[in-house]
Amino acid sequence: MSLAQVHYTSAAPGDEGTGGRFTAVGPGVSGALLAEIEPLLRYELPDSVPDHPSAGELRSLPQPFTYATLSDGSRLVSRSAPVRETSGGAGPGVRFHAHAVHLPPGVPLPGDRLPVEAWRSPHWVAVTPGGAIPDPLTLPPGPTAVSEGLDDFAVSRGPWLAAVLADLRRASEPREPGGRPVVLVERQCADVARWLGLASVTLPRESAERLTFTTYTRRPGSSAARVVGVPPEDAEAARAGGLRVHVCAGQAPSGGGTDDVWATTAARVWRDRSPELFREARELPGEPFAAGPLAVTALCAGIVLGPNGRAAAAGWAADRPYALDAKRTGQLVEALASPGIDDRTGPEFDAVGRLFGALEGRCPASVTAPLAAMLVTEAVRGGNGSLELPHRDAFVGPEGAVVAERLAPEILTELGEGAGPRSVARTVQLLRVARLLGVDGTESLPGVVDRLAPALLAEAAAEEESGKGAEGPLGFAPALLELLDEQFEVRTALLGALDRLAPRDPGAVARFLERVALPFTGTQALPHLRMCAEVPGAMATLGGDRAAVWHRVLRAAGLSPFAEPLVLRTAVGLVWEDRAPTVEEARLLLDAATSDAHRAAGTWARLVDAALGASGTGPSAASTDEAAALAHDLLRGFPGEIGGRERAALLLLDLVRELRTGAPEPGWAEAVRTLCAQADPVEPALRERAHTALVERLLAPDRPGAELYDFVHGDDAELIAAYDRTARTELVRTRLRTQPAYAADCFTVWTAHPHAGGTWPPVAASLLDEVLRPAVRAMSPEDVAEVEATVGRTGSSGRADAFRTWNRSSALGRLGRRIAGRVRRG
Repeated sequence: MSLAQVHYTSAAPGDEGTGGRFTAVGPGVSGALLAEIEPLLRYELPDSVPDHPSAGELRSLPQPFTYATLSDGSRLVSRSAPVRETSGGAGPGVRFHAHAVHLPPGVPLPGDRLPVEAWRSPHWVAVTPGGAIPDPLTLPPGPTAVSEGLDDFAVSRGPWLAAVLADLRRASEPREPGGRPVVLVERQCADVARWLGLASVTLPRESAERLTFTTYTRRPGSSAARVVGVPPEDAEAARAGGLRVHVCAGQAPSGGGTDDVWATTAARVWRDRSPELFREARELPGEPFAAGPLAVTALCAGIVLGPNGRAAAAGWAADRPYALDAKRTGQLVEALASPGIDDRTGPEFDAVGRLFGALEGRCPASVTAPLAAMLVTEAVRGGNGSLELPHRDAFVGPEGAVVAERLAPEILTELGEGAGPRSVARTVQLLRVARLLGVDGTESLPGVVDRLAPALLAEAAAEEESGKGAEGPLGFAPALLELLDEQFEVRTALLGALDRLAPRDPGAVARFLERVALPFTGTQALPHLRMCAEVPGAMATLGGDRAAVWHRVLRAAGLSPFAEPLVLRTAVGLVWEDRAPTVEEARLLLDAATSDAHRAAGTWARLVDAALGASGTGPSAASTDEAAALAHDLLRGFPGEIGGRERAALLLLDLVRELRTGAPEPGWAEAVRTLCAQADPVEPALRERAHTALVERLLAPDRPGAELYDFVHGDDAELIAAYDRTARTELVRTRLRTQPAYAADCFTVWTAHPHAGGTWPPVAASLLDEVLRPAVRAMSPEDVAEVEATVGRTGSSGRADAFRTWNRSSALGRLGRRIAGRVRRG
C-alpha cells in the first residue's frame, strides 16, 4: 500500500510569527494529527551557525532522524535536513525541510523493516516535490546501509557499550507515556543512529519497535521519545535536568560501566564482531533479556566472558540441561573449565557445581570430568566451602589420578597440626575431597577430629552470639552430616571426641545437638552425648522439676555414676547449667553418689555453691539449718578439696548450726569474728545469721559466763549491735516479764562490766533503762522480790542493794510523776 508522506519547511523570510508550514500532506493525515506532528518536525539549529555557511558547513549540520508514536496509535518516521535559504532578504541563510512518512495503526513498514533501517534511505528529499516520489521506507532487499560498519562502531564505542545497551534495554520496556528519555551525546547524528542500529540487532523485535527516538534535539527534557541524541554542548544541561546521559563523544569513562550481566555479555559479543549470535541466543529458552542464553551462545562461539557471564551461562544450563546438544554441551564445559581463567568467583563456582550435578548421569563422565576437576581443585585451593562436590565416580581413566596426585600433598599438609586454625566448613570440605580422591589420611585423622570437635561448638556459639539466633540449622550442618554419612571412621572418631568434650561444657553440646542432629544411634556408648540429646525433651516434659529431669537425663547415659563419675558432671551441668542447686537438690545429688564419685566428677563445687547460696538467700531459720547441715556434711566429705573462703564460709555456717542446736567449742565470739574475716567477702545474710545465732545463744539463760565475758570485752561494735537488736525482740521482753530468774541474770550481766571498752557500757545502760525497766514495772511485787533475791544469791549483797536502788529510783520516778500530775490537775 502507499503510505502518506508529509513535507514541512521552516518559515521563509517575511513570514513573521510562524515557525514553519506544511508544504505537502498525503491523504489520510487529519488536521488533528498535523497539530501533533508539527512539534516533532521542528528544527533548532546548533549554536554558532554562520549566517551564510559554506557547502561543507551546511553538510556538517545535524540531520535529525525521528521515529515517534502518535496518540491514535499511528507512527511517524521523519528526517529533517538543513537547506540554504535562496529567497534572499534579511535573516539567517539556513532553513530546514522535514520529510515524514505516516504509518497508520497496525501497518508495518514495507518489508517488515525496523524504522532505524530507513535512516540512510536514498529516497529522503530536502525539497517539497512537485509530484509523487518513492516511499523512503521502501528499501531494497537485503542488508541496508544501517548495518554497514556497525561492528567497527561497536568496537570504537567499547567503553560505553555495556552501559548504553543496558539503558536502551530498559528504555524499550513497556511503560506509561511520559517517561524520561535516555540521552546519547554524540558529535554526529549518524552516530546516534548507529547506536539505534546496535539496539535493533541486539534487542528482540518487539522491544526494538517500542524504542522511539530522535537522533538530534536541543531540548531533550521535553521530548516524548525514549532515546534522544544531543550535541556535546547540551550534555551538561541534560544531566542537570535529571536525565540518564551517556557522553560518548569524549574521554572514555573510568568506572566499571554496569552490573547488567546481559548488557555486559552483549557488549562482548559486539566487540567480538559476532552480532549473528543474538539471533542464535533468542532461539534458546529463557526470558528475553536473561543473560544465560546469550552467555551460553557466546561461550560456545569461543568468546571470552567475565565471571558473571560464565556464572550466568552455567546457571542457565544447569536449569535446562536438555536444551543443548552434545556438541554445544562439550563446548560450554570446555569454555567454563578453561585453564587460562584466573578470575573465577564464588557464585561462578556454585553455578558450575549445579551444572555438574545436572549433567552428571546425562553426559559421559569424560565430558563432565573437567568440571569435576575444577570443582575439587577450587574446594582445596580456593577454600570455597559451599561447593557441591562430585561423587567418587566422577572421574574415569587418568583424570582422577592426575587431580589426586596434584592435590593430595596440599590436603594432607593443611589437615596437619601445623597448618593453623581452620573453619569447620573448611575441615569438612578437605575431608570430603580427600575421600573423593582416595587420599589416605588415616594417620592424621585423630588429630583432625580432636581439633574439629571444639571448633564445632565454638562456631555454633559464635553464630548464636552474633545475633543470628539459636534456631535453625547451622551453615556447615548439611556438609557435616554428609561427611558423617559418607565416612564411618570419621563419624566414629568425631562422635567420640564430642562425647569426651561434653563433660566440660554440656550446655554447649546440648545446644549444638538441638541444631545439628548427629547420628549417634549406633553401637557406640556415647553416654554424655546421649544425655545432652535427652535434656531438651526432659525439660519440656517435666518442666521445673529439676530433680526429675536430672534422674531422667542420668538414666539416658546408660551408666551408673559409681562406674563413670563424669556422668555426674554432665548431668549436673545440663540441669543446673546457669545456677546453683537448691539445698534439697544438693542433698539429692550428695546422696546419689559417693564422695569419691563427686570428687572425681568435680561436682562437689556445685554442692558448696548450693550450701552457700542457700545460707545467703534462705528466708527462714529452717532453710539456714538445712544449709548448715549440708555444710557440715560437705566439710566431712571433702576435707582436702574445700579451702579458702569457701571453707571458712562453710565452717561459719556449721558454727551457726552448733550455736543453735549443739555445744560448740569454746571461744564463740572469737570464732565468729575469725571465720567472717577468713570468708571475706562473706554474704551479708550469712554474716547476719552468724551474729544472730551467737547473740541468741549469749542471751539464753544457760549461756556460759566465760563466753559472755569474752564477748563483752571483745568490744566488737557489730556483734554488740546485733546483741542490742536481739535483746529488744519480743521473745526476750516476754522472757524478762515472765521469768524473774532470767530478769535477775540480765540485770547482773548488764551492770557487771561498766568499764568493758567503749561500746558495751552505753548499750548495757540503754538495755537496763529501755528493756529491763519496763519488764520489772510489769511484774507483781512477789516477782520483783524474787528478782531481788536472785540477784543477791547469784551475786552479792551489794549487787542486791544495787538492784533495790535501781528499782527504787524507778519507783520514785513513778511517784514523782504521779505527784506532778496531781499538782497540774489541782
